[in-house]
Amino acid sequence: MDSIDQNSSRQPDGLLAPLIALWSRRPWKTRIAEERLALQNRHLAEALHDEKMEGQRIATWARTWTLAVVGLLLIFVNPRLEVLYYEALLILFVVIGVAQLRVARVGQSRQELALIVADLLLLTLTLTVPNPFAAETWPTAFQFRFDGFVYFFIFLAGGSLAYSWRTVHSIGAATAVMWLTAAIVVMVFGTSYPDLTDKVGTALSGYDRIFAVLDPNSVEIHNRVQEAVVIILVAFILALKSQRMSKLLVRQASLAAERANLSRYFAPSMVEELAHRDQPMGGVRAQEVAVLFADIVGFTRYAEGRSPDEVIAMLREFHAALEEVVFSHGGTLDKFMGDGLMASFGTPQTSPSDAANAIAAAFAMQDRIAMLNDGRQGRGLEPIRLSVGVHFGQVILGDVGNSRRMEFAMLGDTVNVASRLEAATRALACRIIVSAAAMDAVTDEEARNRYRSLMQIHEGLQLKGRSEPTDAWTA
Repeated sequence: MDSIDQNSSRQPDGLLAPLIALWSRRPWKTRIAEERLALQNRHLAEALHDEKMEGQRIATWARTWTLAVVGLLLIFVNPRLEVLYYEALLILFVVIGVAQLRVARVGQSRQELALIVADLLLLTLTLTVPNPFAAETWPTAFQFRFDGFVYFFIFLAGGSLAYSWRTVHSIGAATAVMWLTAAIVVMVFGTSYPDLTDKVGTALSGYDRIFAVLDPNSVEIHNRVQEAVVIILVAFILALKSQRMSKLLVRQASLAAERANLSRYFAPSMVEELAHRDQPMGGVRAQEVAVLFADIVGFTRYAEGRSPDEVIAMLREFHAALEEVVFSHGGTLDKFMGDGLMASFGTPQTSPSDAANAIAAAFAMQDRIAMLNDGRQGRGLEPIRLSVGVHFGQVILGDVGNSRRMEFAMLGDTVNVASRLEAATRALACRIIVSAAAMDAVTDEEARNRYRSLMQIHEGLQLKGRSEPTDAWTA
């Protein structure tokens, strides 16, 4: 019982518990670690760069127009020739803002930091040092009576558009330090007029609190401290907002990376279709598509006696070459099958040129392999022989699997026929076989005649596993 009481006594007070828990987690430290790890992501690095530059451009534009409005406001508040001094300073602030845009980059930048410090330092001096061209003179402390501190919030707000949450924190802290330092310097070294204090004191005799507020030689240090604390708090809130935006940016970049990874396996059309759907690809449906099978002839013999590294290197070279051909012809790379691949033209959406694209891809694959073989022979490697089969017809499309793992499947006799056509290239000693159905499905008559001129008709082709013969074109 004693041990329970002792443990209970160590528990934090109910009001303090959330704050203690927040401190123990220190989310800002976790966020810094996440950002450093995320910067290794190429997509995130690009997103951060684009966001940084766009934010800096917006901040520069907003800053310029805001200072222009302030310039007009100063003329209204102080319609004297001496106001030109402050107008010149506003132009200098605009120049500093443009310079910040010129040197802006992601990550730490000494030039950018120096310009931020110059901004805050110049504004502090502007607000605490009397106008040298003013007709009247007054105590240095009297500068604080013009409530110029509010202009710091313009620069803080602009910084939240362009800089990271840590920089926003730093701007708030630096402003507070400079402002309090300026107040102390004015208290110690500023010009004062004791006779003014005496006159005001005489006029307000018996009103001590009013006198304390209206004393022209007083910097009202308690108000200066209040201003410093408020800007730190505002900077903290804006930094939290910037942190949330940074986290959202990281998530968006992660999605871009995931989409890029998908693009390595699926055609861009398929990736876009999947990305814009709230639900899976839809119910089971039938549609006409062109199916292409490509395979390396004699791969088993080629792989014999070669190291696994050499075989895998050849397959990667082969797959990369054919993948680019499929995608450039509007196809979908359905799957790699060891030394071959299966592609479809007309998924997820059909078009009148699907059959023509598939046949064009078949010839382009042979051209690409010929180029690949030129390089391989130059390196003393054995050339690759490719066989391709193309068929056009109705297939069944739909999602198979469950909620945890789904795959977009394409089934039907058209797929089987395309595979058999590719296999028949060995017996017919050709490299491309296109079914008559695929050739007839080419809607462009000029393209269809061109393909026929490059190929030979082979009627009554008997395919393995099929009782009915098939007419085909070979090349």
